[in-house]
Amino acid sequence: MTQTADRIAPAESPQARVEDWLARFEAALTARDIEAAAALFAVDSYWRDLVSFTWTLKTVEGREGVAGLLGGCLDSTDPRGFRTTEPATEAGGVTEAWIEFETAAGRAKGYLRLKDEGAWTLLTTLRELKGFEEPERDRRPRGVDHGVVRGRRSWAEKRADERERLGAEQQPYVVVIGGGQGGIALGARLRQLGVPALVVERNDRPGDSWRNRYKNLCLHDPVWYDHLPYLPFPENWPVFAPKDKIGDWLEMYTRLMEVPYWTRSTVTSASFDEQAQQWRVVVDRDGAEVVLTPRHLVFATGVSGKPNVPSLPGMDVFEGDQHHSSAHPGPDAYAGKKAVVIGSNNSAHDICAALWEHGADVTMVQRSSTHIVKSDSLMELGLGDLYSERAVRSGVTTEKADMIFASIPYRIMPAFQTPVYDRIRERDADFYARLEAAGFEHDWGDDGSGLFLKYLRRGSGYYIDVGAAELVADGSIKLAHGQVDHLTRDAVVLADGTELEADLVVYATGYGSMNGWVADLVGQETADKVGKCWGLGSATTKDPGPWEGEQRNMWKPTQQDGLWFHGGNLHQSRHYSLYLALQLKARYEGIPTPVYGLQEVHHRS
Repeated sequence: MTQTADRIAPAESPQARVEDWLARFEAALTARDIEAAAALFAVDSYWRDLVSFTWTLKTVEGREGVAGLLGGCLDSTDPRGFRTTEPATEAGGVTEAWIEFETAAGRAKGYLRLKDEGAWTLLTTLRELKGFEEPERDRRPRGVDHGVVRGRRSWAEKRADERERLGAEQQPYVVVIGGGQGGIALGARLRQLGVPALVVERNDRPGDSWRNRYKNLCLHDPVWYDHLPYLPFPENWPVFAPKDKIGDWLEMYTRLMEVPYWTRSTVTSASFDEQAQQWRVVVDRDGAEVVLTPRHLVFATGVSGKPNVPSLPGMDVFEGDQHHSSAHPGPDAYAGKKAVVIGSNNSAHDICAALWEHGADVTMVQRSSTHIVKSDSLMELGLGDLYSERAVRSGVTTEKADMIFASIPYRIMPAFQTPVYDRIRERDADFYARLEAAGFEHDWGDDGSGLFLKYLRRGSGYYIDVGAAELVADGSIKLAHGQVDHLTRDAVVLADGTELEADLVVYATGYGSMNGWVADLVGQETADKVGKCWGLGSATTKDPGPWEGEQRNMWKPTQQDGLWFHGGNLHQSRHYSLYLALQLKARYEGIPTPVYGLQEVHHRS
């Protein structure tokens, strides 16, 4: 028996399967045999490329999609040197591997999943441009040239000169409108890549976009999810950082990373000169008008940047305080007052809880169903494998976590997310039963896929519970349902006639698409030309089809030359700022950037 078993050939190892696939894939690419390369993919397969082949963010599906991508990109990309960077693994019939390769322009990394039929998912991402690598590790700058130099200028003097010249004697190649987390992260990337860029912020200090929000605001995402590029949070940083601490970090980060940054500066208008291929950006800089002429303009005004303020009959006669959640000053002045908060998502819950803590009589008006997930459950079951101390101990760095998450194409992401929320539903069944008994209308997303898909599809409709939902469940925060019909001198009146007495009305009514900022500053024609931002085209609530495959307009070329959008949470600001910065750097250096599959416009507002 032993001798017979010894003669049986061992099963092919996961590493051998990956190496064989990569060798055959590279051979087909080298031979420009697109049909053979596409045949290495499963019938149901997905290739997500972040800039390395397509010079955009693009996902193609099936062998036909792979063939189309290669037909449009293979000659200009000229990929080679495919190899694994660590041993492949196998689980549940799927072999997974970290890979790297080179293109004509740069160096790239990726993540491959194989099934018996061939490649199931492939992620390819550009990481650096050849000849334009970031000055890090062995390439780091000296900082100071030793020796004796007559008339030497100090680092501080050189920085002061640079600040004085930028926008006056020297025009930036890129202007970034918005100096919150997104603009700062992109500004840091561009600085390291040597692209002359300027971040323009209307507030007094970096970080004020956080400091100026309601006082109990904090991150609902954990620290491992929220690092900025280059400078991760220290190991004693709190899991959930308060807003003012985040504001201070952003201010410090901007200074240490030497991000060119104008405060008290508001863009009042912008227009694109098609002939000159440059923008004319008019800035009110602390009362003085300055005109900038960059080649590229990035709107980093935030996915939650343009408030949706309703226009309701009676707003002009209401005698109490009323404001959008983005302008809410905090609860201190409303002890003993009657507060009505319109909305039932993150901001609404946070504001209701703070008002209740300070002795206000609080009513939440729920206009549509909301998905709620308890923070502890989300951290453990939803994020723990990628973004946690447990993940770090197992070797999953933030960069690896970002890549793993990015390697799951949006089309099949619900299949990965739904089981997580099924477990959460079971774990917290009593919590959801109490919410339902209180009359709260709860949902799990149109297809049961939970919070992340709601965020990616529509950017609204959810709350990560850090305590407020318990106040709703036990009746401490009162609950009303329906649309607001009008306001009176001292009340909010709903469509069914319900009258809610109010000294304060907070409109936690969300935010509009980022192309609304384009309409304000450039014009409605350009806003319509680029179309709506955010959403996947999933044909679910507030995310109309057709299917896009990627986030609309985000971090990639748009239908308007030289116009870009950058935003999202801290994770997205960190991860996708790299790909946007590389696209801008390539254009700055004159590297050809033929875009494959420029996004079509299906929705304009």
